[in-house]
Amino acid sequence: MEPSADIPTSIPLDDWLAKLGQSTGAPGGGAASAVMLGIAASLLSMVAAYTPDDPRAAECGRRVARLRGEALQGAEGDGILSAEFGAALALPADDPDRDARVRTAAVRAAESAARLGSFGTALLSELRTLSEIGNRSLSADLAVAAGALAAGLSGSSVNLRANVRTARAHHASAAELAELQVNAVLLAEAHRSAEQITDGLSAKFED
Repeated sequence: MEPSADIPTSIPLDDWLAKLGQSTGAPGGGAASAVMLGIAASLLSMVAAYTPDDPRAAECGRRVARLRGEALQGAEGDGILSAEFGAALALPADDPDRDARVRTAAVRAAESAARLGSFGTALLSELRTLSEIGNRSLSADLAVAAGALAAGLSGSSVNLRANVRTARAHHASAAELAELQVNAVLLAEAHRSAEQITDGLSAKFED
C-alpha cells in the first residue's frame, strides 16, 4: 500500500495532481471528488465574505469553512481506502481470501463515498442560501462554486454506486448494503439539484 504520507491534499497542488495521474489509484476519483467539494466550499466562503452586511452570510461562511476542512480530510482518508481496495483487487483470483477482502474494501469505499457525499449535500444548502443573499457582484464565482459542487456530488454518487455494485458482486449481504443504497438515492437527488442550480446561475451569463 502507498504510505498515507504520500497522499495528503496538504502537499503542493501540482504534486497532488501528479499523484492523481499515476496508476496507483491512491488518490483516485473519490479523493478528486472531495477536492472538488473543497473548491466549492472555498468559493462559497469567498462569496460569503463579500456579503458583509448580512449576518446570515457570516454564519454560512463559518459552516462552509468547516465543511471544506472535512472534505479535504475525507479526501486523504479516501485515498488510503483506494489503496486498500486496489490491493484487494490485485490478489490472485484463486486466493481464498480475495472475495472477502474485496467485499470489505468495496463496502468501506462505498461508505467513504457516502460520507463525502454528505458534505456535498450540506454545501448544497449553503449554495441555496448564498444564491438568495450573496453579493450579486460575485454571481460568476457563485456559478463556478455551483459547478464544482455538482461535479463533486456527481463523482461521489458514481463512486458510491460503483462500489456498492462491486460489493454485491462479491457477496455482500442486503443488510450491509441497505443504508448505502438509500444514501445513493439521496446523493443522486442532491446531484440533480446542484446541476439545476448551476444551470440557473450560468444562464445569467448567456448572450
